[in-house]
Amino acid sequence: MHICLSCVELFGRGIQGGFGRTTRFLGRELVRRGVQVTVVVPRRKDVEEGVVDGMRVVGFDPLRPWTALRIYRACGADIFHSQDTSMAIALARLAAPQAKHMVTFRDPMDAADWRIETAMSGRSRLSYLTYRYFVDNPWVDSAIRRADARYCAANFLIPKVVRKHRLAQEPGFLPTPVDIPDNFEKSKQPTVIFVGRWDRRKRPERFIELARRLPAINFIAVGGSGEPRRDHELRTLAATVPNLQLTGVIDQFTSHRLSPLLASSWVLVNVSPREGLPITFLEATAHGCALVSLTDPDGFVSRFGAVATEETLEDRLQWLVAENRWQSRGLAGREWVSREFATPHAVDLHMKAYVQLLSSREAA
Repeated sequence: MHICLSCVELFGRGIQGGFGRTTRFLGRELVRRGVQVTVVVPRRKDVEEGVVDGMRVVGFDPLRPWTALRIYRACGADIFHSQDTSMAIALARLAAPQAKHMVTFRDPMDAADWRIETAMSGRSRLSYLTYRYFVDNPWVDSAIRRADARYCAANFLIPKVVRKHRLAQEPGFLPTPVDIPDNFEKSKQPTVIFVGRWDRRKRPERFIELARRLPAINFIAVGGSGEPRRDHELRTLAATVPNLQLTGVIDQFTSHRLSPLLASSWVLVNVSPREGLPITFLEATAHGCALVSLTDPDGFVSRFGAVATEETLEDRLQWLVAENRWQSRGLAGREWVSREFATPHAVDLHMKAYVQLLSSREAA
């Protein structure tokens, strides 16, 4: 079996996004099961081409996306699996109509989402419009409706995708694989963690402010900004907060530093105004962390932590920490993620989806 994974990014060398992390993780696990994997991504200075974790990684010029047609034609994959929406779906189908085509929606954006992204992107208008057109245009929409299989990485996304793309059938649910640690040891002191890119939408400055206002709690901020000036400004701001530790970017594929940090933390805080179902939620709960967030994808936060507003963020965090309320919620989250998202189970479901697609091709 030969699977071609397409994504807007691949985690590593400065690329820190959840889409890229999931693509690399899934590809690596498929390789471990004897599957041939090719990954096709837009080429940029941070993309490592060649063989990565047993996968063949090929880049194309993002300013000339049609050049990916040659790559997809030469790939020879049995199944082309796109990780969320982009021109890759349309280009792969055009290049290899005889193959099977599949898409997993991870964070599909409707008009309200695009307004938030536009307001908080920090990009030039031309750069932002180019990106938006690459991931959301009529050719992409048509290719999605013609795909052989469609899945969502969270259940709450299913009706959203049906409305956006006018689908006759609901996509299925396909979980994102997450490693579950056998053991973890929590810090004796209240410890709160933030994990993610320091993009404007992720609002790490709000986390820094929260740490300043709650000096009795230890705070850890994992990540960094791809904009050197912004990164410097945020680190300068954080340097004045004694109870805040900065770790820098942690590459989970080359370092084991993140797991002990999550294992020691009590609560993961997310202050983004919108999310899909972030991989950070799954990884944190896998380590027994409770969650505090302004959003509640799939009811994850209301079940395994506390949903906050901008005004109640500090209060909800303190409420979780008080009387160890975080503990039962974190353990409940760990149990749920272990059952629904653990790597062996999630990869089994991916393999089952691939086999079903190939069986339908053979039957035809």
